Amino acid sequence: MTAPDAKAPNKNAVVARIAWLALILATLYVCYFSHLGAIGLVGPDEPRYAWIARDMAETGDWVTPRLYGRPWFEKPPLYYWGAAMCFKLFGVSEVAARLPSALSALLATLAVGWLAWRVYGAATARWLLLFLPTSVAMIGFSHAAATDMPFSAMLTIAMVCVAVVLDLPADESWAPGGQHPAALPNENGVAPRWPALILFGFFMGLAVLAKGPAGVILCGGVVFFWVLGTKRWRDALRLLHPAAIAAFCATALPWYILCGRRNPDFFRIFIIEHNVKRYLTPEFRHLQPFWFYIPVLLISVFPWAGMAISAVDYAIRRRFGMQLDSLTIYIFSWAWFPVIFFSVSKSKLPGYILPAIPAFVLLTALALANSLRAEKAPVPAGLAVIRVTPALAIAVVGATGFFQPWGRTAEFRWYGLQCLLLSSIATVAAVALRTRKRQGAAIVTGSAAWVCLLLLTTSGPLPWSDPWFSARPVASEVLRDPEMAAEVRTLGLQRSWQFGLDFYLQRELQEWDSSAPAGYVLASASGMQELNRHRIPFQVLDQRSFKATLIRVGNLQADRDRRQKAELPAPRPKETSGLVADTAGGQAQ
Repeated sequence: MTAPDAKAPNKNAVVARIAWLALILATLYVCYFSHLGAIGLVGPDEPRYAWIARDMAETGDWVTPRLYGRPWFEKPPLYYWGAAMCFKLFGVSEVAARLPSALSALLATLAVGWLAWRVYGAATARWLLLFLPTSVAMIGFSHAAATDMPFSAMLTIAMVCVAVVLDLPADESWAPGGQHPAALPNENGVAPRWPALILFGFFMGLAVLAKGPAGVILCGGVVFFWVLGTKRWRDALRLLHPAAIAAFCATALPWYILCGRRNPDFFRIFIIEHNVKRYLTPEFRHLQPFWFYIPVLLISVFPWAGMAISAVDYAIRRRFGMQLDSLTIYIFSWAWFPVIFFSVSKSKLPGYILPAIPAFVLLTALALANSLRAEKAPVPAGLAVIRVTPALAIAVVGATGFFQPWGRTAEFRWYGLQCLLLSSIATVAAVALRTRKRQGAAIVTGSAAWVCLLLLTTSGPLPWSDPWFSARPVASEVLRDPEMAAEVRTLGLQRSWQFGLDFYLQRELQEWDSSAPAGYVLASASGMQELNRHRIPFQVLDQRSFKATLIRVGNLQADRDRRQKAELPAPRPKETSGLVADTAGGQAQ
């Protein structure tokens, strides 16, 4: 072989590594940080948590979370601290409110990617860094101003540290014909275990600061079932090393002690009501059937659900050399224990099993790397599904947007057409690469198309849909008139819209009272029907938000005179499809 021929493979390897790096960096940015403020704060949790964080930033009280000036002990302060610091650095905005979740998702992804690289090799790490950010759960919760992602991320990093402390290599027979997985560093190897012990205690403490004792329970449950499968109970005792305990206590206990001393009811409200009762009783009305998390799990790992199912099947059957060694048992315990634990709970929400998603995706990346490496083995069903799932999903989204567009606007039809075109390109490319037996490239093409779909959605339909899901547009209209913002009330709104309006208008809005009916009101459809039943006149001023219509109740002529005197632009009246107000200020028909 000549010198130029010898350099060619090295040059190709360098180009491939640069291409993978560029693809992974672009994926991480688009999935975690792109268009964080595309839509206003939604649901009841985002505006409440953002309010508490803003209150902390404004008052300087970093110990007691307060909602509307009153202590609020539903969650510990880790998310509030992160959002409050972002508000101080970047100003109060949706982007700043969601940035702690995005950063947490990035840290968790890098931690699991490191574990995959250190134990299973570069191929598994690359697939994980491509699959985990593009999973539905990670995309959704990284864009949420909530405690789920910070808690899951801190617990995920702690679980990676557990793997280091327990010295969990895979069996050498794991990848026949490929790179053998290496043992994790320990006190007898490359690096001491002290850093891992301290980091384990630190991140476990942060997990407890994010959501309370659930972090300790989940980590303990995973280790317990790992011990049952491996009989290595003495190794599990390493996690109780004084260094880990000291790091945990130094991280978590100061806030709990301070908050308990300043608020005598803290432990009763937080531990008993929001942890014990939430798990054991249906008091919080999050009732779901026992099997609730099975479809949630499949949606969470979409579009890689097919390969995830194959990964579970192959590990159980010990196919493709994926033996149930100590590390595989640990990852299995990590993946399934949160699902089983919360399936028993009387309160079920999708975000509860978020800590299990990195483990499931790690198994998926591992199965894919094994399948691609085993050239003579039959192609698994998951590998066949994974090539076409992103393209098919994009086609479904495109067809929905084109043929049944929300709002039936030209913008949504154009979005649907773009999605259909993207799906066609991805399908043709995947088929062409498959015929050339370039399985990996076909999967990369589908993943890149999925990222492009996310970029199209967050830059188009998501901002267009803001008035349907968020109180931000109607709140912006109200804030144009300071007098209106000071006196506006609400009538029959859902909790999510009530909390959202409270946040954007920076005060707790009062419910409309029939004893003093005149004034501006943000009303639901049922609220306007109530006004009709009582024959109370009102006029629709702004109907851009479906759940909160801005109306003027009572003396409408006085409102016109006041606006003319103040020379303020009146809100633009919207055409109404249901209740139509009398232009002379009479009763709505």
